Amino acid sequence: MNIHSFPNNNRIPRPHRSFFTAVILLICATTMIACGRTLPPQMEFVLGTICNVNLFEFGTQKLYAAIYERIREIDQTMNVQVREGDNHLSTLMIINQNAGIAPVKIGKDLFDLLEKAKYYAEITNGAFDPTVGPLVSLWGIGTENERIPKPEEIKNALPLINWRDMILDREQGTAFLQRQGMALDLGAIAKGYAGDEAIRIAKEAQVGHAIIDLGGNIVVLGARNIPKKNLAAVPWRVGVQDPLAERGSYIGVLSVTDTSIVTSGVYERFFMVDGKRYHHILSTTDGYPVDNGLLSVTIVTHNSTDADGLSTSVFTLGFEKGLALLKTLPNTEAIFIFTDHSVYVTDGLRDIFQLTNSEYRIIGIRDQGSGNEERA
Repeated sequence: MNIHSFPNNNRIPRPHRSFFTAVILLICATTMIACGRTLPPQMEFVLGTICNVNLFEFGTQKLYAAIYERIREIDQTMNVQVREGDNHLSTLMIINQNAGIAPVKIGKDLFDLLEKAKYYAEITNGAFDPTVGPLVSLWGIGTENERIPKPEEIKNALPLINWRDMILDREQGTAFLQRQGMALDLGAIAKGYAGDEAIRIAKEAQVGHAIIDLGGNIVVLGARNIPKKNLAAVPWRVGVQDPLAERGSYIGVLSVTDTSIVTSGVYERFFMVDGKRYHHILSTTDGYPVDNGLLSVTIVTHNSTDADGLSTSVFTLGFEKGLALLKTLPNTEAIFIFTDHSVYVTDGLRDIFQLTNSEYRIIGIRDQGSGNEERA
């Protein structure tokens, strides 16, 4: 999920080239009980998408402004494209400009996120790689310059992608890309970090019930109501996007509290050539969009940075390796949607996920070798 890419509203619309792509909130207004003075939801275009912050209590203009100020600060630090009318170079762009030349002094938030990105690169053996920038630029998916690169262009870009050549010096507070031509892109993790920061600010203001929707990266705080005597907490209901249908269509519903839900899939940003879909999740092995039988992966966990990074990581790894990785991580669950309309739900979600679309079916562990499915 590259936060730097602006949807181009002047182009012919295509399916799912939309702002809200990962999940859909299903909220019954009659269950919402707010306390304290609060304003309606506030929306802004930032992070290359429409963001919606909904504080169901204590939502003052000052608090909304503080949350969006922090989101804009993250965007201005971590985007990797100069935007029309804005000559500001983000810190990430400056690191990329100094690749192979000199380390760049960076702030603690970017340093910490680069460390997190490097962690995911390590545990996925490079399937997730923050140095994927050269490939992202070549394909240009989601921009005016999207195209299928020539094979020799991809061949030349691949050697520049190696997370081990990103040197982080905590003592000096610097980041350095060791070879010229290397480039960072944090599009697969930065929106998650922004979601965590938004929730942190809300919690510090004593907000107990909120929804942060950063273009489909969802973080929910508390429950859908304020529990009282003889009134249990009512979870938020979040619909998981149907990857083959229009925006707002969902395959099923998750009932959750205090969690983050992030999806990566082939439908988020793509272009079509001769009937073939070229999506934005690129393989660091061959340089082309990942093609492994998955349409999408939805990650459900408490930390939105982790949910964001893992959704791309697990999608890129594929079902078997992705599931194996998930089993090593505590409190982390997933929903896999396959090209044959089958859906695999990890154990921790089976009691809180309801399949509502009859075109899809829940399965058990897939036997990828034989092509057979073991029914749940």
